[in-house]
Amino acid sequence: MAVLKVLEILANSDKSWEDATRKAVKEASKTVNNIRSVYINEQTAVVKDNDVTEFRVNVKLTFEVN
Repeated sequence: MAVLKVLEILANSDKSWEDATRKAVKEASKTVNNIRSVYINEQTAVVKDNDVTEFRVNVKLTFEVN
């Protein structure tokens, strides 16, 4: 049996939601080991002058606790 925990992370990118998700995982992996999955809870974007300037994600990151 494995014990899993879920960590909620907010991340942003000027490129895409996928890039924001990758940034969230990369940053979390600096202090969290055994990351198993990421669930995209919410996606939003900032619009300025009729153009998307920032992509934001709210992710739930699941990791195994040893």
